[in-house]
Amino acid sequence: MTDRTLLALGVVTFCACVSAADTGARPGDEAVLQLHKGDFHQAVRDHALLLVHFYLPMTADVHKVSEAFQEAAARLQGSEVRFARVDAVKEKDLAKELNATEPPFIRLYLSGDTLSPAPCPVPKSSSSILTWLKRRAGSPADLIANDVQSDDLLVVGFFKELNDAYVQMFYEAAVDLPDLTFALTQDQAVVSRYSLVDDVVLMLKQSRLMQAYRMRPDATKEELVLFINVFQMEPVTEYSGQTSSQILSSPITDHALLFISKTSPEFEEIHAAFDRTAAAFRLKILFVLVDVDESRNGRLLEYFRVRDFEAPLVRMVNLTDHVTYHLPSLTLDVDTLSSFCQDYLEGKAKPKMQSEPVPDGWDQGPLKQLVGSTLEKVAFHPNKTVFVLFYLPYHPEYRAVFPLWEELAEAFRGREDVVVARIDASANDINMSVQRRYPALCLFPALHAERMIVYTGKYKLKDLETFVQQEMKKAKKDRVLEDEDRRKYIEALAKAEEEKTANKKKEEL
Repeated sequence: MTDRTLLALGVVTFCACVSAADTGARPGDEAVLQLHKGDFHQAVRDHALLLVHFYLPMTADVHKVSEAFQEAAARLQGSEVRFARVDAVKEKDLAKELNATEPPFIRLYLSGDTLSPAPCPVPKSSSSILTWLKRRAGSPADLIANDVQSDDLLVVGFFKELNDAYVQMFYEAAVDLPDLTFALTQDQAVVSRYSLVDDVVLMLKQSRLMQAYRMRPDATKEELVLFINVFQMEPVTEYSGQTSSQILSSPITDHALLFISKTSPEFEEIHAAFDRTAAAFRLKILFVLVDVDESRNGRLLEYFRVRDFEAPLVRMVNLTDHVTYHLPSLTLDVDTLSSFCQDYLEGKAKPKMQSEPVPDGWDQGPLKQLVGSTLEKVAFHPNKTVFVLFYLPYHPEYRAVFPLWEELAEAFRGREDVVVARIDASANDINMSVQRRYPALCLFPALHAERMIVYTGKYKLKDLETFVQQEMKKAKKDRVLEDEDRRKYIEALAKAEEEKTANKKKEEL
């Protein structure tokens, strides 16, 4: 019996009573086998078509995929297709043996072969799995249709010869994209409506032509799948719970992320520029909008070390190596965005580092130049009051503050207990919130406890000096209390140790 025949049988659901004891399934979970290292290979031999979900507990989308898998298994219970799952964490040796530690995590094992399973795309629903199985068992003839009208996205193939190699390529793309509707047509009404001449793949929505892919002699299925995947999305996709899996599973691994508040007065203008730039870089870069006001985006902001008050800003990231790049400009127009994207693609953009290298002589002059690796060590020194300017080198306000900062450093020259410093916040990750836009002036008092005070006064030398002096006086009072608490704590520890020693001697006597 061929794979196609077996799968054709597999998509027909019929009533059958299957005992949990006979199948090895968990109680209440009869449609899905729970496999382990000891019985996996036997299960592959016993079932000509075994669809296995290697799941990672506690991952973001495991519940959604598991539910889709479970529902598909219930709908096909009793067919030739057998469903099974493997806990890839508990069964790590088995997962490693089967190279199942990386996607795809759903695989179809055929006729006992464990070496070359068919990868199933990440399903959005149980219908995705059923469609994938059905298309694998079918042929291009199953897609022939004259009616190509649909409210949803429709991928239509027009080919002069239905037995052409292009048709098979089109069908293989349909197998890889089970969440989309595909159709083959030679209907003359369609030909006339879209002025079709060459072999072409159309992407339609509500009968409106969204995009067209003209087939070439050297075209590949991978190129076609990439084209469909990219153009089924808008030029700019807003990040959300509904779009996150689509964004992360996109074949485009270079992503430009715009972090912005959708309620800001500049949103419309910046979004329009971002959208126009996205259209120019389709098939090369995926453009994503992240609303910093959306609380559910907190983890994403934390991952990229973006604070809501820093928005709007643009980051570029490659999902393969996870290296991040920062657009060094406050101007987010089409020219600036396009130049940044082009520099990135040509390898000219500089990655945003966790820390710049420590510059030579960084602590020799009155003004210290900090980097990510030296910031906390210097700022939280228990015996020094440290005043730090967090700046963006391309920010015009910084250029106005910097001469004043040099004057302040000169004013405190020779003071061993005061440090005036600066750090480029665009080139170094800052693991603390400065609570306002840059430039930010933050003072770290000479205390054992880590504390930061953000300066909000006037940008004048006298005001800055007064601020430092006042905060140092406050810190001295706090330091007395802090030292007293430390003394009491140490005495309590010493007393406890003495009592412990005395009790031990009593026990020995």
